[in-house]
Amino acid sequence: MTKILHIIKSLGRGGAEMLLPETLRLHNREKFEFHYIYFLPWKNQLVEAIEAQGGKVHCFEAGNNISLLMQYRKVIAYCQEHQIALIHCHLPWAGFLGRLVHRATGIPVLYSEHNKQERYHWLTLFLNKRTYNWQSKVLAVSADVAKSIQKNINPSIPVQVLLNGVNTDRFIRYADAGAALRKELAIPEEALVVGTVAVFRFQKRLEEWLEVFARLHADNPNWYGIIVGDGPLKASIVEKQQQLGLMEKVKMVGLQTEVRPYLSAMDAYMMSSVFEGLPIALLEAMSMECAVLSTAAGGIPELVRDGEDGLLVPVEDWQKLADKAKSLEDTPYRMALAKSARKRVSDAFSLRQMVEELERVYVEESRYKT
Repeated sequence: MTKILHIIKSLGRGGAEMLLPETLRLHNREKFEFHYIYFLPWKNQLVEAIEAQGGKVHCFEAGNNISLLMQYRKVIAYCQEHQIALIHCHLPWAGFLGRLVHRATGIPVLYSEHNKQERYHWLTLFLNKRTYNWQSKVLAVSADVAKSIQKNINPSIPVQVLLNGVNTDRFIRYADAGAALRKELAIPEEALVVGTVAVFRFQKRLEEWLEVFARLHADNPNWYGIIVGDGPLKASIVEKQQQLGLMEKVKMVGLQTEVRPYLSAMDAYMMSSVFEGLPIALLEAMSMECAVLSTAAGGIPELVRDGEDGLLVPVEDWQKLADKAKSLEDTPYRMALAKSARKRVSDAFSLRQMVEELERVYVEESRYKT
């Protein structure tokens, strides 16, 4: 049995983090045993879900990025004790640590790149340029991300595009759950609901999201909003919500490990991001037949074909989201987009396809300990 170790900074509910329990559900447990190391004990929302699927989870507590890197000796000892055949790292600082382990032990290291290099802090980009070749292979979540790697780093190691996927068997619309949640949130049955699932960070531009909603609601008071998530910009986002008078119309429900009832309550899913890789939450929303409205950030145009599977506007023209959203008030049109979104992910972004390719990579790369 091949033993795989995933290393990630936290197990809170972020896009990269959510892939871990979702892929684990579909992996071949007769061929692979999966271990997980994370470092922020207060971000542990996904630990239970991973352990329920048979994953072996360990927290090496670290209060900051430097102390995270200092855990590399513990990680080496863990790999030796558990006979780890391959390490799969996610997000930059876990990637830096994995590269140190690779240099010290020769254990093959894969790194999933979820972001464009231009969007990183200067220090992260500097460290990437210095260390990117200290690993075995990079898996880019979109062609856009792969292009950025080649442009900014031009590594000598292989870079493979492996598109994110969604478990279309699990992410199915549940009308009853959606109706119950609307009732719980005091949203009328006949209302049009637009929502999003996001970490409250700059890249998501949730203040702009609220401005778009305010325009939409001013023209049609039948619109309601749901925002699922939390994060460092919460205070400013709530202040914006108050300034726009949207406390009753936009429901901020906090961090939710189980998002399917919330997606089932949404008619439309809107993103106003300034940059993205290939967002997991968007894949989930499309699988659950939400009509998509988004900026064309990062890899999103690789997923959403404008006018076919959803509606896109240029990143710099995010204000136009309000104009596009008005077309979703036409129920047949909105439903047609929602059905097309579901078909799009089922045909081309299946998590099962992603897992099958991941396992091929695991088998191939685990043979090459240096």
